[in-house]
Amino acid sequence: MTLEDWYRQDRLPHIYCAGCGNGTILNCTLRAVDKLGYKIEETTFVSGIGCSSRAGGYTSADSLHTTHGRAIAFATGVKLVKPKQHVIVFTGDGDCSAIGGNHFIHACRRNIDITVICMNNNIYGMTGGQGSPCTPCGAITTTTPYGMKEQPFDLCNLAIAAGANYVARWTSFHVKELTEAIVKGLDVPGFSFIEVATQCPTSFGSKNKMKQVTQFIDMFKNSAVLKVKADRDAAAGKPLEKGKFVVGELMLRNNPTLGTEVKQ
Repeated sequence: MTLEDWYRQDRLPHIYCAGCGNGTILNCTLRAVDKLGYKIEETTFVSGIGCSSRAGGYTSADSLHTTHGRAIAFATGVKLVKPKQHVIVFTGDGDCSAIGGNHFIHACRRNIDITVICMNNNIYGMTGGQGSPCTPCGAITTTTPYGMKEQPFDLCNLAIAAGANYVARWTSFHVKELTEAIVKGLDVPGFSFIEVATQCPTSFGSKNKMKQVTQFIDMFKNSAVLKVKADRDAAAGKPLEKGKFVVGELMLRNNPTLGTEVKQ
């Protein structure tokens, strides 16, 4: 089987806007499952509603396109009924942290053996460009025309606090590192959460003076700080600069998984 076998050719070309980073994340995910030698019939992709959630439909594996915010709940059911199945969730920052917030928290707490890949573009890209729980302070959206006044969620910190076994953050620019993180997340037993900062020139960029993909890529390159450097700076009393964010492997532990406990 080749990498191309993972793509559902009759659904290509995709419907993503020009410059969207979600296709890159899908490519990294399929490269990861191919590298691990997964079989198509033993892999299931689950998604909710949003631009990110269209990703599963471009794969040759079975996929569930579920209701808004409920992807992780459906994925939990699949994994408990078919524990040997590789279950991967595609979700966005709105789908995961707003309407799906409680499902996200409790899946981390239960430590169910699934891998969640969150395409975080800081906005509801498909349904009108509204602000999400991850929209940065000051950002313009259709629901925050004078700038976002709320503090954004840090989804990785939330996943760590709630009990996920593996947590990582990369961007659509860090293709090699992202693929390796997905490989590791899939290989680690228990709940794995991988957040990917990705560009949305159409809904987010057009309102925030970032209409060009290169502007996002430059921002990812200049604003991402490797965890080892961030930890070193913190130990020296140097806080993270405003606008910067940490990337890398943020958590790796070996707590028992829900599937193991249920089986026992």
